[in-house]
Amino acid sequence: TPHFVSINFFSNFRLFVASKIYMGLTKFYQHVLGLVFAVYEINQNPQILPNVTLGFHIYDSYYNEKMTYQTTLDLLFKFDRFVPNYACNIQKNLMAIIGGLGSDISFHMSDILTLYKIPQVTLQYAGIVQLLKHFGWTWIGLIVLRDESGDHFLKILEPLFFQNGICSAFIQRIPSQGRLPSLTQINEVSSSTYQYVMDNRANIFIVYGEILTVMWLSSLMFQSDSFHQENAPMGKLWIVTAQIDFTIMGLVTSWDSELFQGTISFEVPSDEPLGFQTYLQNLKCCSEQGDNFLKDFWEQAFHCTLSNSKESVEHNKICTGVEKLEVLPNAVFEMQMTGYSYSIFNAVYLLAHALHAMSSFRSLHQTLVKRKRLVRQELQPWQVIRIMVAPSWHRLFNQVLPFSLCSNPCQPGYQKKKKEGEKFCCYDCSPCPEGEISHQIDMVDCSPCPEDQYPGKKRDRCVFKTLNFLSHKEPLGMSLALVGISLFIMTVFVLRIFVKHQDTPIVKANNRELTFTLLLSLLLCFLSALLFFGQPNKTTCFLCQTAFGIVFAVAISCVLAKTITVVVAFMATKPGSNMRKWLGRKLASSIVISCTLVQASICSWWMATSPPFPNLDMHSLTSEIIAECNVGSSVMFYLVLGYLGFLAIISFMVAFFARKLPDAFNEAKFITFSMLMFCSVWLTFVPTYLSTKGKYMVAVEIFSILASSGGLLSCIFFPKCYIILWRPQLNNKQQLRKSN
Repeated sequence: TPHFVSINFFSNFRLFVASKIYMGLTKFYQHVLGLVFAVYEINQNPQILPNVTLGFHIYDSYYNEKMTYQTTLDLLFKFDRFVPNYACNIQKNLMAIIGGLGSDISFHMSDILTLYKIPQVTLQYAGIVQLLKHFGWTWIGLIVLRDESGDHFLKILEPLFFQNGICSAFIQRIPSQGRLPSLTQINEVSSSTYQYVMDNRANIFIVYGEILTVMWLSSLMFQSDSFHQENAPMGKLWIVTAQIDFTIMGLVTSWDSELFQGTISFEVPSDEPLGFQTYLQNLKCCSEQGDNFLKDFWEQAFHCTLSNSKESVEHNKICTGVEKLEVLPNAVFEMQMTGYSYSIFNAVYLLAHALHAMSSFRSLHQTLVKRKRLVRQELQPWQVIRIMVAPSWHRLFNQVLPFSLCSNPCQPGYQKKKKEGEKFCCYDCSPCPEGEISHQIDMVDCSPCPEDQYPGKKRDRCVFKTLNFLSHKEPLGMSLALVGISLFIMTVFVLRIFVKHQDTPIVKANNRELTFTLLLSLLLCFLSALLFFGQPNKTTCFLCQTAFGIVFAVAISCVLAKTITVVVAFMATKPGSNMRKWLGRKLASSIVISCTLVQASICSWWMATSPPFPNLDMHSLTSEIIAECNVGSSVMFYLVLGYLGFLAIISFMVAFFARKLPDAFNEAKFITFSMLMFCSVWLTFVPTYLSTKGKYMVAVEIFSILASSGGLLSCIFFPKCYIILWRPQLNNKQQLRKSN
């Protein structure tokens, strides 16, 4: 004996508008046909539920909470009479309920059905967030129904907004289309909605509602007191949720739909079952037994009447019964199966296969494979999005992606600065701090560059630093090198002159050996300056400071020995003086050797404990890496300089004391001037050296070496060269003594 199983379906084909007035939504009649077609196919298929006939009941929610609750309770408990939560003499067994299109219906139904463990479904929140993130829209207006479903929508969506850096510019609640608010309430909602929509910063609006929400929203906009055609808020982009049917706008041809041009709608995935087109094409008026909806649908869809009364004929044409569904516009009826109808179709098949699997003890997986259309596919959010009205953006966008931001984006080189008292999407842009960059738009914080790079001029990228060292190829280095080589050549000429005229009185005076030693040390001083050029390495770092310290010690020791020799020679001429025993080469040699050994000991200790080494200074200069010789021990470096200064001061004091003594060729005066110049150069060197960086620090040291050495050369030897070369008649003992 065949069994009968009932499927209960909530339809929105008939919409309750006012007391005793019904309006049929012909577009939604396909949902009923999808249910009927699925049940018909299953009942005709001997492979599914043999000996079982499926049936169905269709209920209307009338977009009313009370009616939804009452109908749900009727499904569960009503038989002869209504006794909630009691099953009294009930023969039927409720197997499944397919909810209505609107989420509000599902929420109201779930209040009761969840008590009996009948699950419900959720909305497309992830798809909305992914869409906004893809286009960079962060300042979004929300227009939401003022009901429980709207509350639920905001409860889930707003945390997702916060997690993804999106802010709601405003939240406007509008009445549900199932309710009829007063004219005053409509005007209030209209004015506030229009005010929000006219905000220039928010160009993207998400509309959450139900089937007729777009019609409601359009009517609210046109009813606003501020609305005029020239003030229409064009150029706005609307994103509507899947349950909103935007093609409903086509039913009201008197409304200008340009306001919603370019609207983006979420669409429920759909497919076309085999035979559905044939089923629709064969559908004839009144051919379906028991279909109480068909008459209403036919009359409203084709604007005719099936009644032969004279009153009906006067107002409408008579239906022929052979009208074709395919001639109807999509706003009235769609021939292709919609996503909602396909969901209903699948829901019926899913129930049938579940019942079949339970009755035959077969695997649900095997059953689903036989019916490929029921195999569920995982969908990504972008796969359920399509442009419903215009294939391009609104004409006011000029084919350019619209912006919807509270603040203009912070360009590279700037960072966000929060505005007090406003949402995090509203911010100011402040330049990156010194030494930091931002290379992307809307960066929260700037970041420092790596050590070997520095921020560009606009602070939007990092630039590799150049290596900073004194090269003989650049103008500064080339100039100093030429000066050093020139002084070296001059010293060679002076030495050659003194060697050639070594037997003359002017060369023999004040110890000829000291004179040659001083000239050789000056030659080495000029050469040591050349060690400071080029990129430092271990060898040059080790040699340059050591050679400089020791060679200069020899030169100043020679000058000191010369002045002491003058003083001793003068004192030895006094009657009864014991200073004659100090006269001779031993005194001068001992002074030079002992003074040089002290400096050599200091340098040896320095090189043994903490020698100079090549170093890359990344931080002293913004755009350059300084290749330098780190002195190792600063104490030892300044000890070497201090010792040279000590010798120079002693030499200056002794020479100053002996400047008026009767000396052959008056050498003590020239030594006084040379030591004064030497001390001035090195006293100036210390603060200048400490205040410069990189190659300029090296240039200061080279300049000090050349200047002080050149001072010794010019003050001591140039006057003697003048006498030897241009006044040879003065180069004899008699003339020199006479001049003194």
